[in-house]
Amino acid sequence: MMAEYLPALLAAWGVQLVGVMSPGPSVALLLGVGTAQGARAALLTCAGIASASLVLSVATVLGLTVIFAQLAEAMVVLKMVGAAYLAWLAWGAVRRAVTLPPLPAPVATRATATRLARRGFLLQVSNPKAILFWIAIASLGGLAGAPWPVILIFVAGAFLNSFLGHAAWGLVFAAPPMRRAYLSGRRWVEGALAGFFAFASFKLLTTRI
Repeated sequence: MMAEYLPALLAAWGVQLVGVMSPGPSVALLLGVGTAQGARAALLTCAGIASASLVLSVATVLGLTVIFAQLAEAMVVLKMVGAAYLAWLAWGAVRRAVTLPPLPAPVATRATATRLARRGFLLQVSNPKAILFWIAIASLGGLAGAPWPVILIFVAGAFLNSFLGHAAWGLVFAAPPMRRAYLSGRRWVEGALAGFFAFASFKLLTTRI
C-alpha cells in the first residue's frame, strides 16, 4: 500500500520543504525570537508553526485549500488578516527598536510557552505564502482517495517537515554568535525586522493572489 503512494508523499513533502526553507515571515519571526530569547523560545515558536502546517495539511487532504483558492472573497479576507498580523508584528518591532526594552526572560512559565507557540501558529495559518504552497501540493494530486493510514502518515510527515525545517532556522538564529551580533546591534536588527514585516504586509495587500 505504501509503495503505491510513496511517490505522491515524497512529492508533497518536497514542495512543502521548499516553502519551509524559503525565507519569509515565519523565518523573520524566528530570527527575532531566536536571537532575543534563545533556542527554547525558538523551538516553541516552531511548534506553533508546525501545528499550523498540520491544520493546513488536513485542509489539503479534505480539498479545502483548492475550494478556498476558488473563492475570491475568502482570499481577500485571508489577505487582510495576514496583512494585519504582519503589521502588528512590524509595530512590535518598531517599539522594541525605539525603546530597547529589557530582553524577555528565559521561557519559564506555561503562559509564556503558550504565547510563543500561539504567535507562530497565527502567523503561519494566516500566511498566504504558506497556503499557496499547500494549494500547489493539492494540485499535484496523488493522495486523493488514499486510505487513512496513508493520510495519517502524510499529516504526521507534514508536521515533522515543518517543525524540523523551521527548527533548523531557529537554532541557527539562537546560536551564541548570532545572539551576540543581535545584542551588539539590537536596534538595527529590530528596525530591519520592522521594515521587513511592514513591507510584507504592504505587498500582501497590494499583490493579486
